[in-house]
Amino acid sequence: MPVQAAQWTEFLSCPICYNEFDENVHKPISLGCSHTVCKTCLNKLHRKACPFDQTAINTDIDVLPVNFALLQLVGAQVPDHQSIKLSNLGENKHYEVAKKCVEDLALYLKPLSGGKGVASLNQSALSRPMQRKLVTLVNCQLVEEEGRVRAMRAARSLGERTVTELILQHQNPQQLSANLWAAVRARGCQFLGPAMQEEALKLVLLALEDGSALSRKVLVLFVVQRLEPRFPQASKTSIGHVVQLLYRASCFKVTKRDEDSSLMQLKEEFRSYEALRREHDAQIVHIAMEAGLRISPEQWSSLLYGDLAHKSHMQSIIDKLQSPESFAKSVQELTIVLQRTGDPANLNRLRPHLELLANIDPNPDAVSPTWEQLENAMVAVKTVVHGLVDFIQNYSRKGHETPQPQPNSKYKTSMCRDLRQQGGCPRGTNCVTPMVCLYCCLLSSVVSMGTVHNELYKQQHVCAVKRAETSFFSQFFSPLEGPRERIQEF
Repeated sequence: MPVQAAQWTEFLSCPICYNEFDENVHKPISLGCSHTVCKTCLNKLHRKACPFDQTAINTDIDVLPVNFALLQLVGAQVPDHQSIKLSNLGENKHYEVAKKCVEDLALYLKPLSGGKGVASLNQSALSRPMQRKLVTLVNCQLVEEEGRVRAMRAARSLGERTVTELILQHQNPQQLSANLWAAVRARGCQFLGPAMQEEALKLVLLALEDGSALSRKVLVLFVVQRLEPRFPQASKTSIGHVVQLLYRASCFKVTKRDEDSSLMQLKEEFRSYEALRREHDAQIVHIAMEAGLRISPEQWSSLLYGDLAHKSHMQSIIDKLQSPESFAKSVQELTIVLQRTGDPANLNRLRPHLELLANIDPNPDAVSPTWEQLENAMVAVKTVVHGLVDFIQNYSRKGHETPQPQPNSKYKTSMCRDLRQQGGCPRGTNCVTPMVCLYCCLLSSVVSMGTVHNELYKQQHVCAVKRAETSFFSQFFSPLEGPRERIQEF
């Protein structure tokens, strides 16, 4: 019976005996399927197969190389050379170069090394997605054919994430959110803030989850009437734009009628909130990608939910929307960004390496690479990751930003949920959650950022700070039809 695999952060200990890897008894041995087990536990196996996925071990266990990349992270003594018998001297040379590249990259996980084989995620130059993809590469076993295929895919994935990280490093979080909502509005859709959008989606589901077919007008009126007690700013126009977002996501089965409004029926696969919300979020992410925007899972979670609890959910959506062509497109986007900024860090030198990685076949059934191709891929991924780290440490404004005092800060409070509930925001200066004027709305009774935004328009009293805040908030949320007209009075 297969054993349950450990969490990816527990990569420094054996997932069977839970002992930290060492150079004597618990030497880490990576298998072709990319699971790593200590040699002692491998020798105790009843079947010559991986205990996690039952993949056959085709090489003698005594011949499989020790994973020096992991050993160096636990402070063990690592020998300069490990004798591996391959077909010829040329293959040995390619193998040694590829292995050395992986070992050098593994050093970026050194700040994560914690006690008892568990990684303590702190103070790393690499983001969590980069760390996770790097752990995957470090656990690849290069001697067996399956391990080399996996290593090529891991290198490609790491390179693709590197491009995304570089694009994110060149973006302004506040401008990013403004561009996102502008792109959403340009498609006739709207996001009303985390709380209000959630309620609107639940009401759409309430009206249609039993298979009912309603016209758009009736559906919108139903949602507006139910929303108004909690969100007085709800209008037919704004809710109509939310329905349009779901329509773009193909959530409805539309029946046309002669000389009458079409009927909208919720497709059966979307008659639960989780499924409907996922498709809703995926559509917004798709709009962002169409607009050439790159947004991290943390930022997505903050923008759509007002917290950081939905990072994994958003990451899964991003991954699903990726295609084999996405990598090459991202490289082109990075080139445009670098041309616009002047490229002070000379990141354009990474382009040949990124293009090499983009050309790797991501298909699990891809042909096994030659030893030369493996070496070239490992050298390329090492070069681009080094380039990213160098940029973050020496050129990135985000890495050296110090919090700037906000103008009129004594009149404002942050609507960041993490800051309010936990006393600190893990996004630091990159937090995209807006500040709100205390004199323009009653914050004790307003929870959602979308509500706060619209309450700013609703208040009848006017102060100097309010006028400044009104223009500030228009960057974050698409204003409703009524309030937009009122702002002109100022």
